[in-house]
Amino acid sequence: MTDPQTPSLAELHSLFTARHSCRAFLPDRLPNEVIEEILTCAQKVPSWCNAQPWKLTITSGDETDRLRHALEAAAASGGHSPDLAFPTSYENEYQTRRRKCGWALYQAVGVQKGDRAASERQMMENFSLFGAPHCAILSTPVELGGYGAMDCGGFVAGFTLAAQAAGVATIPQAAVASYAPLLHEMLEIPLDRQILCAISFGYGDPDHPANKFRTSRAPLPEFTEFRG
Repeated sequence: MTDPQTPSLAELHSLFTARHSCRAFLPDRLPNEVIEEILTCAQKVPSWCNAQPWKLTITSGDETDRLRHALEAAAASGGHSPDLAFPTSYENEYQTRRRKCGWALYQAVGVQKGDRAASERQMMENFSLFGAPHCAILSTPVELGGYGAMDCGGFVAGFTLAAQAAGVATIPQAAVASYAPLLHEMLEIPLDRQILCAISFGYGDPDHPANKFRTSRAPLPEFTEFRG
């Protein structure tokens, strides 16, 4: 029997559907209590042996601006160096989905196919954190390897959904983690922790064209095989 206090599957589905990666934020800072409520909710996600390997370094206000400017400068000079190796390639349906998402974004913001300068400018928005007033840098202990990273992936989902329920927009960003040495030094994140991603967050700008498109999801037969 379902606990009457448990949200229904339909309610949960609505929350999942409403969540999207925000690519333009308003400058308004969130109250600290709202951030704490999101974190308290997100940490309910499961982890192997309840290890809860995630740690977050969260910036606000001037600290976010300091991080933003440092990332912009680093990205302008190149030299990616992530703690966790990036994918070697995207093939088949994964490449198809990736391209579809990219072109939907470009179409929304008016980038024409073949306009490399405009696409480069849009890509650089990653390092300005899309104007977000807050950024969370997520890390896991190196010794936990892929399973620690997997647990943290669950935390990213929990954080983004809890934020959505609180009326807060988010975007998980692997691109920011590509400058791991900068993040370790600037934010004093120990080297025995592997930086996985950033989550930029705040109140979304509903009028910005970058927030006007939504990605699709694959039908069940593409990713599920039932047996028995």
